[in-house]
Amino acid sequence: MKIFVDENVPLITVHTLRKLGHEVMDNRGTPDEGVADDLLWANIQKNNRLLITTDKGFSQYRSEAHHGILIVCSKKLNQSIIHIKVMEAIQQFNAREWVGLLVVMQETVQSVWRAQQS
Repeated sequence: MKIFVDENVPLITVHTLRKLGHEVMDNRGTPDEGVADDLLWANIQKNNRLLITTDKGFSQYRSEAHHGILIVCSKKLNQSIIHIKVMEAIQQFNAREWVGLLVVMQETVQSVWRAQQS
């Protein structure tokens, strides 16, 4: 699966996803690091990638056509929790199921929202 990880996702998660055979784009250390969310979103969509982030602001794109959004949020957010929640979500859905899907992983709750198909 083609994935884009926001810079707030731990490197261990990037490495694990790659070991699982996913094509992972990470903008850390590139000129795109820290770019505005709307520009980042346009790049992610242009490259047909699932977005993995802790930025709840990306939920605003849930009604648009997209290749999937996974948001991890928690009151006690740390790298370990992010990694565990990303791995849980990635194992639940295949690449085709992620298209148009918004998944929000919290400490004890998971929310799933699918964009309307046109």
